[in-house]
Amino acid sequence: MNVRYHIPMARSGGDRSGDRAGDRRATLVRRSSGDEAARTIRGWIFHGEIRPGERVPQDRVAEELGISRIPVREALIALDREGWVTLELHRGAFVNALDERAVRDHYELLGVVYGFATRQATLHRDDDSDEALAAIEKQLRRATTAGALYPLAVSFHAAIVAAARSPRIRALLRAMPPLVPGDFFELVGDAIDGQREALLAIGSAIRAGDRDVASQRYLDMTGRNTQLVVEVFRTRGLFEETT
Repeated sequence: MNVRYHIPMARSGGDRSGDRAGDRRATLVRRSSGDEAARTIRGWIFHGEIRPGERVPQDRVAEELGISRIPVREALIALDREGWVTLELHRGAFVNALDERAVRDHYELLGVVYGFATRQATLHRDDDSDEALAAIEKQLRRATTAGALYPLAVSFHAAIVAAARSPRIRALLRAMPPLVPGDFFELVGDAIDGQREALLAIGSAIRAGDRDVASQRYLDMTGRNTQLVVEVFRTRGLFEETT
């Protein structure tokens, strides 16, 4: 099985003062070829390359990623559970129209899980976790574009989960793969407004030991993003039409 690894820690060109500390604590994400296939198919659906009702071209996925059809089938089973496709015996996988409520539930649940993780991170914080967050926040203050902000936001979320020290939180988040494939701020453009300030406010509340404020900031941020994602999905025609 092909396995890829990605460390979600952005680097800036000149100042590397926080890089070594950040790298030591960055979360290592194990990404299998099945995960890559699922992400590719989600991307094709999101960008309208395959539309609701159409069959997922399994051979094309395997060819583009240089993998066998076995991980592609694994990806389709996962996507069937997530609601992106429906598997039909002897016919293949067909793209579903998504349910708006399910999308809202997904992002609102993410807010709850990350809000709880933030409370735990505040409770269990130490010098190492403070140092890791400080290194990311230093780069956040300099980030001016969506491309610069996205990897830093990923690193920030990962640092929160690491500081929470909870295998259960990690397990929950692994079961909730992202619905928006790729760079979130590039694809949901309006989400970038206020995002840096929200992340910095969360970090500040954690260092102040204020679990309630830190958690509420996370919930407010994800709540706003939920509505923006719904609007993007609706504009792209990914939802079921209601009568």
